[in-house]
Amino acid sequence: MAEMVVRQMTQTEFDDWRSRAIKVYAEEQVAAGNWAAGEAERLAAEGHDALLPDGFDTPGMLFLLAHDPDGNRVGILWLSLTHPRGVPDCGFIYDIEVDEAYRGAGYGRALLTAAENELRSRGVRSLGLNVFGDNTPAVRLYESSGYRVVTQQMVKPLD
Repeated sequence: MAEMVVRQMTQTEFDDWRSRAIKVYAEEQVAAGNWAAGEAERLAAEGHDALLPDGFDTPGMLFLLAHDPDGNRVGILWLSLTHPRGVPDCGFIYDIEVDEAYRGAGYGRALLTAAENELRSRGVRSLGLNVFGDNTPAVRLYESSGYRVVTQQMVKPLD
């Protein structure tokens, strides 16, 4: 497993991450056909704001940053101590991201393990997440780590 250190983000790191995360999430929603490009960034920002009414200080939310032994950032985690649909004793991964230069080197699995360990240490008994269906590398990572599909959304264009 890739060697890394995981720690809580600072407020400045959170602010930088939030700006990037909104752009990336908007792009993913457009690519998935869920949102129009012209409104995607606004919708993404509104969604983040609804989940994080107190921003960095929102209760029950954890924002973690991972770096390699040399101090280079390798990725981030946004975790919730509770599940958004109220699943009992279940946390949730809102965002898990490995920086592009570090992909394919085991950091995704290491981040996933770090998320599990962090939530386990806080008494959380299971962990959920969402993944876009066409994100094959992530789907494979989650399946090989013991995650299973519990709900599935499907769409068919009618035009």
